[in-house]
Amino acid sequence: IVQGPLIVVALGIFLNLLFQSMGGSLALRGEQVVSIPVAESISGFFNLFVFPDFSSISNPAVWVTGITIAVVASLETLLCLEATDKLDPFKRVTPANRELKAQGVGNVISGLVGGLPITQVIVRSSTNILSGGRTKMSAILHGFILLGCAMVIPKILNLIPLASLAAILFLVGYKLAKPTLFKQMYALGKSQFVPFIVTILGIVFTDLLTGIGIGLAVAIFHVLYNNYKKPFLFETGKHLKDGIIRLELAEDVTFINKASIQRTLAQIPDGSKVIIDASKSINIDYDVIEIIEEFATNAKFRGIDLEIIERNKKGVKNQAKEVEYAISNNLIPNKEALKV
Repeated sequence: IVQGPLIVVALGIFLNLLFQSMGGSLALRGEQVVSIPVAESISGFFNLFVFPDFSSISNPAVWVTGITIAVVASLETLLCLEATDKLDPFKRVTPANRELKAQGVGNVISGLVGGLPITQVIVRSSTNILSGGRTKMSAILHGFILLGCAMVIPKILNLIPLASLAAILFLVGYKLAKPTLFKQMYALGKSQFVPFIVTILGIVFTDLLTGIGIGLAVAIFHVLYNNYKKPFLFETGKHLKDGIIRLELAEDVTFINKASIQRTLAQIPDGSKVIIDASKSINIDYDVIEIIEEFATNAKFRGIDLEIIERNKKGVKNQAKEVEYAISNNLIPNKEALKV
């Protein structure tokens, strides 16, 4: 079955050629279509690769630009990585460190031949998954297909209207951020919705790096405010006894603890008996709840026997109290705990 985006691109090319043959204002100008270099021969194609000029290596502006690109590309990759893992039908978790190392090596090589910075893009990743891609080979083939098209049919690629690509991006963006997502975040309360909407507005009206920084500052302010009212202890350990792994959540678990909890859950062996005890928790951030929910979903694929003791919500004002992730309310015999 032909994918929708290909139909949109083909239709855009056809209409562009039709309007050009008819003349008039409907014909697109050069800046309104894709523009890539066209090589007339193989040698001409390889001449497009340019070795960098290191004469400006001492220029501070070069370093500032390089660091900015590295930070923005890394943040974009990490955000896309999380979204891609959620789209994965097999619920696999991609190692973030390995992804960033591969991206760093790729950017070094790309820079040495005059290429643009490399980063993960949710549009290509989501399209890959929705098209049936299941392994990394689909991404590798995607790269080779792009290279082959740039070498063989660059003139056809230069006929693609940017409006067609914009329409595809708009549809993918809508699928990833439907109005129901905003309703869900609003239902979680101001403490979740305000940083969420502030981050979006910051990215839209400034740029990715500035927007994330603004959202992070708002979220940190909320955490500090909560910690000022009620401090909490966050410890990480590991204990295995009688075939049972017990994770006891602290009173206040925030998004700062997200990476540690995700790493701990990922290290649990397949086929284990796991108890997640949240009975003493007063505040659990929604991001942490999502990790626990994803772990509960993946547990059946890993043969893990999982039991979750929900927190006592009586008299507790919690921004995520309406999110119910408990699997069992049974009392568990007191065992040495793994505090997270």
